[in-house]
Amino acid sequence: MVAMLSWSAPELPSVGDLPGGLRESGPVLRLYDTADRAIRPVNPGQTATMYVCGITPYDATHLGHAATYLTFDVINRILRAQGHDVHYVQNVTDVDDPLFERANRDGEDWVVLGMRETALFREDMEALRVLPPRDYIGAVESMGEVIEMVEKLMASGAAYVVDDPDFPDVYFPIDATVQFGYESGYDDVTMRKFFAERGGDPDRPGKRHPLDALIWRAAREGEPSWESPFGAGRPGWHIECSAIALNRIGTGFDIQGGGSDLIFPHHEFSAAHAEAATGSERMARHYIHTGMIGLDGAKMSKSRGNLVFVSKLRGEGVNPAAIRLALLDGHYRADRSWTAELLHQAERRLALWRAAAARPSGPPADDVLARVRQHLADDLDTPKAIAALDFWADEAVARGGSSRSAPRDVALITDALLGISLQ
Repeated sequence: MVAMLSWSAPELPSVGDLPGGLRESGPVLRLYDTADRAIRPVNPGQTATMYVCGITPYDATHLGHAATYLTFDVINRILRAQGHDVHYVQNVTDVDDPLFERANRDGEDWVVLGMRETALFREDMEALRVLPPRDYIGAVESMGEVIEMVEKLMASGAAYVVDDPDFPDVYFPIDATVQFGYESGYDDVTMRKFFAERGGDPDRPGKRHPLDALIWRAAREGEPSWESPFGAGRPGWHIECSAIALNRIGTGFDIQGGGSDLIFPHHEFSAAHAEAATGSERMARHYIHTGMIGLDGAKMSKSRGNLVFVSKLRGEGVNPAAIRLALLDGHYRADRSWTAELLHQAERRLALWRAAAARPSGPPADDVLARVRQHLADDLDTPKAIAALDFWADEAVARGGSSRSAPRDVALITDALLGISLQ
């Protein structure tokens, strides 16, 4: 078994390098929590803990993926600028149905496909200057952890085997925790709809309830499998994230994140699995979800064939900093569209900011630095932070200024918090 490799970290300005006002703790970071349906403060200890669900590597990184990982990268940067260490964990679902289906369609080995697309994802993240996770863990390499967790759930009565001699799959009942449903807040009708659409099997014979989630799939012909005390097979999707998170950062960690399409069933069940296994009331303190990225007003999806890939844009010569800036120009929670004009605007903005940062002096920057920090602390309002930097850059290029430190200070905060290098 080969352990997953993360990607190289971009150079990050240290707290000591930042302008004087930014070395202080600054405004408290407040983020919308899906479970509480409210914006709440994030109050980590010295080490902030964050788990973000990773890719299933059957295709290249599209802009929806990029927008999600950029969101949590900005959160990571804000926490680090506030003086926190950040223990960031991300998985790779390198054994799952979509991977097998694509490999079979293309006549390719699923392992080779997964390794190739994971490598491309790492290249895209590095190009976008995303801070790498401390732990980057594949489902295959965490198989022993998953099996141990399934054993624990079965021993406590929080899992059962369907009565099927051919395929004795193991399921997690929705009544295994009294708080099931708190994370999404969805009603039964909505849960059933999303469960059927997002990898669930509501019509599986032998289940106690249509929403019960698969945690161990018994071996089928033509599929990879691993030996376990409850028979050969492979993990369900949700328990993979539960096991990886529990074994790296435990329960009650600060942030669980991903796209809004993961709210249910994936995050609801990954939380429920962890809570049933440990007896805890809440897997994460904050559940944070990003909006979806469309293309020219239409939903972007593999079924529509209108995905825009980061690697393709890079291959066309698009500056990754412009891709990053374009995606941060919308609020992270909003469903929004990618357009050619959005990218062109980001390219023009990047050129303006770099021209302003290259000047020997500029307008005083204390006010803009404070506003950028305040906007980002206010539920990660990147559009307002970008607008504040636009105003300063316009003034710097059009009229100059007397502050010799301002261009450097603005470049430092833009790099440290937004991940945009103005060099």
